[in-house]
Amino acid sequence: MKKLLLLVLFVLSTLVTYAGGYRVSVQGQRAMAMGHTGVAVVNSAELVFFNPAGLVYLENKLNVSVGASGVFTNVIYQNKDFGISSETDNSVGTPLNLYGSYKVNDWMSIGLGVYTPYGSEVTWPTDWAGSHLVNNIDLAAIYIQPVVSFKISDHFSIGGGPIYVIGSVNFNRNLSRTLSDVEGDRSNVTVEDSGVTKWGWSVGAMFNPTKNLHVGFNYRSEIIMEVEGGEATFSNLPNSTAVPLTNGTTTFDAALPLPAELTMGLSYEYNKWVFAFDYNRQFWGVYKSLDIDFGNTPTGPDSVNPRNYKDSSAYRLGLQYQVTDKITLRAGYYRDESPVQKGFFAPETPRNNSDGFTGGLSYAITSKLAIDASFFYLRFKEVDASYDHYKENGKEVPFGGTYKSSAFAPGLGLTYKM
Repeated sequence: MKKLLLLVLFVLSTLVTYAGGYRVSVQGQRAMAMGHTGVAVVNSAELVFFNPAGLVYLENKLNVSVGASGVFTNVIYQNKDFGISSETDNSVGTPLNLYGSYKVNDWMSIGLGVYTPYGSEVTWPTDWAGSHLVNNIDLAAIYIQPVVSFKISDHFSIGGGPIYVIGSVNFNRNLSRTLSDVEGDRSNVTVEDSGVTKWGWSVGAMFNPTKNLHVGFNYRSEIIMEVEGGEATFSNLPNSTAVPLTNGTTTFDAALPLPAELTMGLSYEYNKWVFAFDYNRQFWGVYKSLDIDFGNTPTGPDSVNPRNYKDSSAYRLGLQYQVTDKITLRAGYYRDESPVQKGFFAPETPRNNSDGFTGGLSYAITSKLAIDASFFYLRFKEVDASYDHYKENGKEVPFGGTYKSSAFAPGLGLTYKM
């Protein structure tokens, strides 16, 4: 199976994987409006993702939540020493989510979730300064997660289930900083594939010390994406014995870990208010290097690409207020740490520490159906950073500069209960 991580797999034949730990945290409109908190919030079928153990505490027999967001991103690169700058030209990302749960009896509920935790596009101008690292990359990954939830008592429950991943990728970069064919067209490589499949799992628990206080725990397993016999297409190569490559395709094998995640948190209900806090830990420390084994033709030597990521954390705060029977307001904030260490910063998806500001509301059309709206603004800390491990002619050639990034995402959804 060649697959989804072809994305990061080959883009890393010279640089970082798909933004070392970058993940689209838009897995539910209600949760997003509350700073993406949800591991201990019992208010919708979004619990399928955030903590399936909580499904047994939903009041209604049938619960459905659907939603989509439009993610607008912008990255500006500048190197003052050389007087150069570039800006990405990205289309709108559209992460989706669909969740449903059904209460089988008083002590068991089942559910199903379909969501897109990985999905982004980065498009740099033609022949920008970092084109030897990336020209464009487009990733989409769909998670399908059936779950079951058991109520051990009114105070404690457990839940979880398997995760099935399907993905696609398109990636292009130039082969070096200067290589071109006789007509002056830059030599490049394109990787495109779809149909990734891989299994993982998730497990959660919820403890309710009192009627108004919920404590939640959820763990999502590490998933290793493996490519065997992947395809890469080389173009615009010069016809020269000095170049150990030729135009055409070759195979390669590689493996990339999607790290495990642990989320713990609590929520407290007071009159018309709900307060929530989540702590999320992503175990990116498992990702030390991306090593690629190429086939016999027309490639050169195998590629070893150090990553040296570290585990990272996100701290999330959420607030909800019931204004009337029909209107509920929400707001939130979260701090998201980057797993990328000094000297390993890449322009595939420039990712540094960020602050997220969120808000939204629900409007009950009927007693069964509500419209959910959310938004987030993600402000990345401006950073002077570089990737120091790109090699050309056996020597490391650092690529660095100043990166300014931001993201904005409005979203809409529907919640149905019966």
